[in-house]
Amino acid sequence: MTGASRSCADGRPAVPARNVLTSGAADQVAALIARAARSACGLVHFIDGDRLLLYGGYGLRVPREELADIPIGDTLGGIVVETGEELAVEDLTSDDRVPAGSPLRRYGLTGAYLGRPIRDEHGVILGVCCALDSKPRTWSADDRAVVADAAQVGTLLITEQLARHEVDRQRRFLDAVLDSLHDGVTACDADGRVVLVNARMQQLWEAARIPDELDGDGAVAGLTDRDGKPIEPGDISLYRALRGEHLRGHELVLSQPGCPTRHFVVDAQPIIGPDGVTAGAVQAVQDVTRRKRAERFRTCELNVITALADAPSVEAAGPRVLEAIVGTLGWTHAELWLVDDAAGVVRSVAHWHAPGWTAEIEVPAELPYGTGLAGRAWQAGKPLWIRDVSLPQSLISPETARESQLHAALAIPVRHGLEPLGVLSVFAGSAESPDDELVALMSGIAAHIGQFVERRMVEDLQRQLARTRDEYLALIGHELRTPLTSIGAYTELLREADPKTLVEDGPAMLEVIDRNTTRLRHIIGELLELSALDTGHAAVQLAPVDLAELVREAVAATRAAIEGEPLVIAEDLPDQLVAPGDRRRLRQVVDNLVGNAVKYSPDGGRVTVTLRTDGGAAELSVSDTGIGVAPEEREKMFTGLYRTSRARDRAIPGSGLGLTLSRAVVQRHHGTIQLTEHDGPGTTVVVRLPLETR
Repeated sequence: MTGASRSCADGRPAVPARNVLTSGAADQVAALIARAARSACGLVHFIDGDRLLLYGGYGLRVPREELADIPIGDTLGGIVVETGEELAVEDLTSDDRVPAGSPLRRYGLTGAYLGRPIRDEHGVILGVCCALDSKPRTWSADDRAVVADAAQVGTLLITEQLARHEVDRQRRFLDAVLDSLHDGVTACDADGRVVLVNARMQQLWEAARIPDELDGDGAVAGLTDRDGKPIEPGDISLYRALRGEHLRGHELVLSQPGCPTRHFVVDAQPIIGPDGVTAGAVQAVQDVTRRKRAERFRTCELNVITALADAPSVEAAGPRVLEAIVGTLGWTHAELWLVDDAAGVVRSVAHWHAPGWTAEIEVPAELPYGTGLAGRAWQAGKPLWIRDVSLPQSLISPETARESQLHAALAIPVRHGLEPLGVLSVFAGSAESPDDELVALMSGIAAHIGQFVERRMVEDLQRQLARTRDEYLALIGHELRTPLTSIGAYTELLREADPKTLVEDGPAMLEVIDRNTTRLRHIIGELLELSALDTGHAAVQLAPVDLAELVREAVAATRAAIEGEPLVIAEDLPDQLVAPGDRRRLRQVVDNLVGNAVKYSPDGGRVTVTLRTDGGAAELSVSDTGIGVAPEEREKMFTGLYRTSRARDRAIPGSGLGLTLSRAVVQRHHGTIQLTEHDGPGTTVVVRLPLETR
């Protein structure tokens, strides 16, 4: 049913929309009426409730706005509507049927009136058309016939306009329905011409040009099936439906340069006309990229957890973790960095790029604090997303960005609690805007890595505690028992000695007792100091310290202590090297290292002490030509009470606490200490301390 037959709640016909009659159609009807009746004026009114609205006018004798919207009871047209019959008035000034409130009365118009109702195809009165002459006249049968014919023509014209308006309204309603759908909808005619694309489909196409025909290359640009096989024009879903196929859940992947990969599921089927002939085809396209992404996210997290499960260290787990990230999330390249707090740098642990990526990707061995993407993420302590590293001010050098052909980048800090441990960085081959879900996933992966490192630290600590306990018992059984035995034995001898023996041997016996007492006091003091440092109870007062002066004093004191011994102590020190530290405790470290080097070097040996700057760290190196330490024992040397087997075999005195205590002091300064490779016989110990306060 068209809009012409719609009615108001009171039973009166609803007025047609004001934009129904286009291109002056109502004015043309009014002009037709005037000419047919050989009158001066023609009018077309439509009913709107209890009012008449002017839609068309010709030869108006009063301002148009006076006739635009008037009460139906104040018009002769109201009589036409009420009776549903023709109304003829020969003299407006003398006919009592003219309402007192009519504009004809207000403006004192003279003449004659002839009106006819306008009906729709169902007979419902829509309005009134009338002819107005400027002079009184008698309306002849011919005049009445032509006005009736004109009204009928007007009715036909208006009915056609209303029908078109209704069709257009229904079309707009259908378009609105299609545009409100979450799925993209595309339809084509029997010749493969695209005739319908809803708003969602245009969004899915994004910046790509919507093809006019299915045969065009643009219809398949970048499209592949779920296995990565390119789609040919004849194999696209809509074309297959046009050939009679019914597709359900057909998966497609769209990959275009500079745009993220999208995943779609398509349902398509032919459109069969009433005659049974295929009139076209229609498809509904659903974007399942988020769902696919969620699946990849779960897979990636599972693969990362699996890679970390059995790895002995983060260095061993790094390549597998990065491979899982690149392989499942579609990134092009990934890097894992660990913080070297003492040197003020992040060091590359592992990197991985997608198989088949031919561009050269150079990964530096280390990046200073605040430099580069990884260094800046360490400094910022929060995720950093760069939409395109090839743009200026992107933290990546233009040369690296150009050669690597990388674009989007994301760096996530790896933490142990609030302490930074490293940085996880990933890169894409296209520019991409920040993605909160992806940042959340990568933050979770970084947390897994941080927990892995923390767990390994706890396990190492547990092993060290167990070993320390055993070694402590061994110390009680040997290191402490030996001096106690000597003290007890000589005390007994003194108690039983006669006066002559006391005079002759007493001083020597007391010397032995004093020496062993001093040794016990030294061991106990070191144990207490180590415990205080480990638990954080020992204060470390940081202040600017000239390390060059401190090392020079320690070397001089050691030289004085071994004066006359066949041993050379060489030094290579700068004039000055200032760093934040606790002077007393750092002197304790240097004394331990130089003292150990002297203790374990044979006669004629050489001890070399070197101090220099390396990046953001001060590096102290103490080398000797002594008995050396086996590679498998180097790390154990820093665990409490451990002594190298070579020292034990040669009965070189010592408690094994010196290096352990030194490590505790260095770590409280955010530094590192380790035994490194050494050319020839002997040992080299390297201490690195940050030049700036952490």
